[in-house]
Amino acid sequence: MASAKHFQVTFDCADPERVARFWCEVLGYVVPPPPKGFASWEEFDRALPAERQGTSFACVDPAGVGPRLFFQRVPEGKVVKNRLHLDVRVGTGLVGEERVAALEAECARLEALGAKRVRLLSADGFNESCLVMQDVEGNEFCLD
Repeated sequence: MASAKHFQVTFDCADPERVARFWCEVLGYVVPPPPKGFASWEEFDRALPAERQGTSFACVDPAGVGPRLFFQRVPEGKVVKNRLHLDVRVGTGLVGEERVAALEAECARLEALGAKRVRLLSADGFNESCLVMQDVEGNEFCLD
């Protein structure tokens, strides 16, 4: 039996391109080239039926290592905490004040992109500190 080697992470959202471009900035991802025969994603989008225009967007790791992120428009808004979230690893190997400083610096960068700070979870003797945030549509993620 074969095992899965590649996967994508899919986000339900209201504005796929806006959320995708936010995550491109957070993770250093890029928008992939448009489909063959189209000069741009805008041109491709205009070729779709009106009801399909603007309903999805994607971004990829330029190194080809990380998963593809896919963003799809859904009619309902977010109402409760995510059951799945991304941990953005910015403090790996750091502890104490040095770790918190790295988390705070990344938090400031992401707030400038439209993210919102939720709370700092301080080290408790078992887990190191992490910072809970929300993306541009209120989806939770952690700076870890």
